[in-house]
Order: sequence, then C-alpha cells, then structure tokens
Amino acid sequence: METVAVLGGGKIGEALLGGLVAAGRAPGELLVVEAVATRAAELGERYGIGAVDAAEAARRADVLVVAVKPGDVPAALDQVHDVLAGRRPDGDRPTVVSLAAGIPTASLEARLPADTAVVRVMPNTPMLVGRAMCVLSPGAAAGEVELALTEGLLAAVGRTVRVPESQQDLATALSGSGPAYVFLLAEAMIDAGVALGMPRATATELVTATVEGAGGLLTTPGSDGREGVAPHPGLLREAVTSPGGTTAAALGTLEAEGLRTALARAVAAARDRSVALGRQDG
Repeated sequence: METVAVLGGGKIGEALLGGLVAAGRAPGELLVVEAVATRAAELGERYGIGAVDAAEAARRADVLVVAVKPGDVPAALDQVHDVLAGRRPDGDRPTVVSLAAGIPTASLEARLPADTAVVRVMPNTPMLVGRAMCVLSPGAAAGEVELALTEGLLAAVGRTVRVPESQQDLATALSGSGPAYVFLLAEAMIDAGVALGMPRATATELVTATVEGAGGLLTTPGSDGREGVAPHPGLLREAVTSPGGTTAAALGTLEAEGLRTALARAVAAARDRSVALGRQDG
C-alpha cells in the first residue's frame, strides 16, 4: 500500500487519517506533519501514526496530502519543494492531493517542481463522520492513475465525484458550503417549533432525526418508487405531500416566501466568493 503523508493535523487532516485507519490502513503507512507538538503527540497516540517533519514526509510519501488552511499552503509547499525536486516525476515523485479550499491547481503547481501531479479536492465537513462528498479535479500532470489513487484514498471518508476544474467553484457552493444550508434549515425549524410552544430538546430531537431520515431516503435507491435509479428529490417531496394537507400548506408558504429564489441566490453568492478567493490566491 502507498505511504500517505498528511500536511496538517487539524480536523480535516485527522478525519482523513482516522478514516484510513478505520478502513484498514496500517498505521505504519501513514504520516502526519503537525507543527504543534502536543497535537502531533495526540494524533500519534490516538491512531498509532508517525509524526515527522515536512522534509521527511516529502521523502517517504507516495501521496502527499495538503490539509492546512488555505493561507498556510504556500509555506507548506515551500517546505517540501526541494525534497520533491530531488525525486523523479516519472513514478517516484508523490501525487500531491490538495484539500485546501479555493486554491487552483495552477497556483499549487507554481510552488511545486515541474511536472508534479496535483489533484485538487473540495471536501466537506461530513468527512468528520465518514460521509464526505469530495469533488476532484486533476492538474496538468495528473491523469487517470492519480485520479484513481485519490479516489481510493478518499473512499475511506465518503464519496467522490470528478468535475472539470472550471466547476470547482460551483461545487464548493453546492457541496462544500452545502452542509451549512442544511444546518440553517434545521435550526430554523427547531426555532419555529419552540416559538409555537414545543420544548427545545423535543423540537431538536424531532428535527435532527427528520433531517437524518430524509437524507437516508435521498441516498437509498428505489426510495421514490423507481427501481434501479437514484431517487429524485421532487418525487420524494410529492410522496409526502397530500392534496390539501399539512405538508402542502407548509410548502405553499415556503414557495410564496421565495425559498427557491433565496437558495439560488445563495449558491450563486457562494460560487462568486469562491471565484474571488481563487483570484486573490493567484
């Protein structure tokens, strides 16, 4: 198996390492680079993995995962540049997988030795519970081998989909930021229940279980009555909506208040902000 080195031991870095260990990766195949000594020791104790410096990670890795904050990416890549330059790009040099939001592959490649294979990934926070949606785009030197390698790696923490890099900003708006939209909806539903007289604990239990169950229906083939195809949210919604019933009354109000328009504008705003951040980085 490949040796995977993760630059950054924060929540996302730990989620990936923990997922790999849970999926059966031997701790000896995993390395972490973490500047805070107490945090490095914590990860080592929790998962049995080795904490190394950036140069050692660059020497030993088959896959080098960049899991630091976007603003820390330039410094992290500068630390590994010279070691990577000493490794051949024709099979010996590691694939660099970036989990840093908003940074284009061209910006990553500019700080790495020529012909380094880079795969840009937009994960989302459900990675923390093994249910990530990770969106992949290859850089100039990355091909099918590197994409398949990255998909195999990320399978330990959720699902993957490939998109052209031109769609990464939109993917960020839909998937990367998407959990926050769901959390806001759940929060608003809970608050509505409390305002109408239900205890907050009861409202919270009802809403969180409902969101979880609805997500299960959305991801269960055949749940909308059509066998062999992915469920369609519109059909699932129709199945819950009896003519003249309570759900129809609620949905009518949401439509009248412009829920769809608000969400469309929100996704566009998130996409535009992602584009702007990428330009600032470049």
